[in-house]
Amino acid sequence: MTKAESCPVAQALHECAEGDAGALERLVALEGGRMLGVAKRILGRTDLAEEALQEALVRIWRKAGQFSGNPGSAKGWVYTVLRSRCLNILRDGKRLSLLSPEELGALQDAREQSVPEEGWQMLAGSSRLRDCLEALDPASRHSILLAHVGGFSHGEIAARQSVPLGTAKSWIRRGLASLRECLS
Repeated sequence: MTKAESCPVAQALHECAEGDAGALERLVALEGGRMLGVAKRILGRTDLAEEALQEALVRIWRKAGQFSGNPGSAKGWVYTVLRSRCLNILRDGKRLSLLSPEELGALQDAREQSVPEEGWQMLAGSSRLRDCLEALDPASRHSILLAHVGGFSHGEIAARQSVPLGTAKSWIRRGLASLRECLS
């Protein structure tokens, strides 16, 4: 059995690249619920999360042939596509214009407060990723969770933590380097 065959997500991506529509259905069965949950956390609205998930799946279908990483990075690739789609929706802002400035501010505040805790809850009780995250300094861990679970930009993270932009970027960069080293 090859590495790709032992990883269902990598196998589904490989089959999507070959034009197997059933592979996309398998990918949705494997990761669809979690993907929708991540999109809801980033966007704060179910309707936008569903839209982002649908658009991400279309992009995954079209770009599956570009995935060339190892099987262990298949989920990361899928969630990067989803996160990018969610951030584009947030940047677009037109879809959020239905909310008043007060509602939008409250939504952002609620998102910032719940992200780190929800990020921890998403991880299994004892997993390598959780162990590696626990080894990071609290500022790096918090910043990484805000960026990669909550979808916050570096500027938003810096503003929320009342630090210079360069400091927030350094926390994230150093934290990700430590995670990479710990996980390899």
